[in-house]
Amino acid sequence: MGFHEGFLSEIVGKTAVVVGPSGQITIGRVTDFVVTQPHDTFPKIDSLIIKARSGHYLAPSDTLVDIEPNRVSLSAAPTEAPPPEDQALYLVEDLLDKQIVDVEGRKLVRINDIEIARTGGTLRVVAADIGLSGLLRRLGANRLPAPVFDRIPRRMISWNDVAPIDDLSPSDVRLSVSQRQLPRLHPSDLAEIISDLSTNDAARVITHLDDETAADALEHLEPDMQKTIIEEVGTERAADIIEEMDSDDAADLLSDLPEEQQKELLSAMEPERAVELRELTEYEEDTAGGLMTTDYMWIYPHRTVAATIDKIRELAPETEFIYYLYVLDQSEKLLGVLSLRNLLLGKPTDTIHNIMERDVVHVDTETSAQDVAGTIARYDLLACPVVDEKGMMLGIVTVDDAIDAILPERVKRQLPRFTRKHKHQERAGVA
Repeated sequence: MGFHEGFLSEIVGKTAVVVGPSGQITIGRVTDFVVTQPHDTFPKIDSLIIKARSGHYLAPSDTLVDIEPNRVSLSAAPTEAPPPEDQALYLVEDLLDKQIVDVEGRKLVRINDIEIARTGGTLRVVAADIGLSGLLRRLGANRLPAPVFDRIPRRMISWNDVAPIDDLSPSDVRLSVSQRQLPRLHPSDLAEIISDLSTNDAARVITHLDDETAADALEHLEPDMQKTIIEEVGTERAADIIEEMDSDDAADLLSDLPEEQQKELLSAMEPERAVELRELTEYEEDTAGGLMTTDYMWIYPHRTVAATIDKIRELAPETEFIYYLYVLDQSEKLLGVLSLRNLLLGKPTDTIHNIMERDVVHVDTETSAQDVAGTIARYDLLACPVVDEKGMMLGIVTVDDAIDAILPERVKRQLPRFTRKHKHQERAGVA
């Protein structure tokens, strides 16, 4: 076959002929291309759709002899009907003019054309053309003199770096591609992309992400967008996602929802997590109780440094906020605190009891956000523990949440989150 590479717009509409010993027979025109494994890195084009007077037919790509300037030659006449739309990806019907996520560019773009190439004897999808040249090519501008058309800038994205997010068929194709690509984005980038989508598309993207990635993205969205998405994805899925959010963010979201919806979501969660979040929603939003998260690491004082480090290595995948280790007794009363630095500098045989800071700076649940931020700033803390009237450890307020709480809304909208959100996990203890 003489064809090596080209664009769909240059092939669609060409006359399809069957070549044989007695000559060639015109059978119709090329209207589309079918891919059955779109989740592959550079998916194979399995068939061409040929429109004839009697209907549409499927021409397997192994019957394709050549793609020439004015015709597409086949070795056999297509006889099979095209597969149902829910069992294949149609490149023209399903992808052209659809929005995709440019994973490398971290933004939404529109597919104006698709580049295909013959590699190893197989036709494959290799890139999406998202530039002006792709749009003009479909309008016939490629018939301009080559020196003129070639000066139009091309913007191509390798197919390995795109993730379709609009309506494709079948739905599991979209799932497969999106799940592989979208989690590569930072949650704030993913949230920005989601913010640019319609409500339905935003909900579809969230629906197709795993719970943890969806929770990370949701934490970075504005409250109104969060509520809309929660309504769109349904109670069960929304509950799964909220369970994965940071405790403070999850509580804030629940607090903004109508009481009946809040109850439904909590009922769909694991009981222990539901109790924890229900308690957090009872605090005023601009207090330490309303800002705190229950995601922190605690230890008992009798542990040695060596044993504690071993346990942290074991638990590290379960929690990200390990800059401070809070020392609790059996009744969960706060006894002391230990920085990760001091732990690493301790002798392996030292006990936590002997090296911990005993004078722990802390706040109570009713401390205002302003005072929490002031305390954190005054003592150069990354997080401040929150205790009840008996000194029992209830949670921590991290520096990013404290500053978020006191910044004016106008300023917050102009600034990115300056620290990466730590992910929700059950609080981890080195008992």
